[in-house]
Amino acid sequence: MGKGVDKLFLKLGEVPIIAHTLMKFQNCQAVKHINLVVRADARGDFQAVTRDYRISKVRQIVIGGAERQNSVWNGLEALPKGADIVLIHDGARPCVSDVLINQTIQSAREFGSGIAACKIADTIKEVDDEGRIISTVPRDRLWAVQTPQAFRYDLIMRAYRNVIEKNAHVTDDASAVELLGEPVHIVESLPTNLKVTTPADLSIAGVLLPAKITAEPMTVPTGTFYFGRNIEKNFR
Repeated sequence: MGKGVDKLFLKLGEVPIIAHTLMKFQNCQAVKHINLVVRADARGDFQAVTRDYRISKVRQIVIGGAERQNSVWNGLEALPKGADIVLIHDGARPCVSDVLINQTIQSAREFGSGIAACKIADTIKEVDDEGRIISTVPRDRLWAVQTPQAFRYDLIMRAYRNVIEKNAHVTDDASAVELLGEPVHIVESLPTNLKVTTPADLSIAGVLLPAKITAEPMTVPTGTFYFGRNIEKNFR
């Protein structure tokens, strides 16, 4: 790993990270369509993964934009008519569980939204510019947000249309919905739904995931669409 290495193509066992991630949604019977949002210069590499690992639900490979919200918007605009529930997921979270996918879908159906989040276990300190502790932040209401983040189609479209029109900056999809003044519901997740960001994360994910992948479908409610986001930084 190093400069110029795209972490999504690093292998866990015998399989690239992105293939592990895509297969989780490929195996979900509720998922009918996957839009894969990628960098323009990596399109061919992603096409090769979908071909080699038979990810048949990837119907479109969409080119991302200058910033995260532009990339998400490009993916949303490319969704087919009739989409019901949209899940937005980081390509670098290959350890997402079937149960978590299902729970976010159910929450979105019931409340309009359902985002994966994990309770903060560590003590949180506020620190000044000189590295001195200012205060201890109460953690009982603090959650670390993950993906997938699931929404009713009309809600997430309104949210991102508003973001684009206002030229706002949001760091996740829930923030876009919050900007509308709409409530966002969380679905409790676990730290094992990690995002592969460092070499240490790669080692942990290698323990959690099988060396090989299969395409046996799981049973979850039907009529759901998935939009995958795979614009990721390389390891430094």
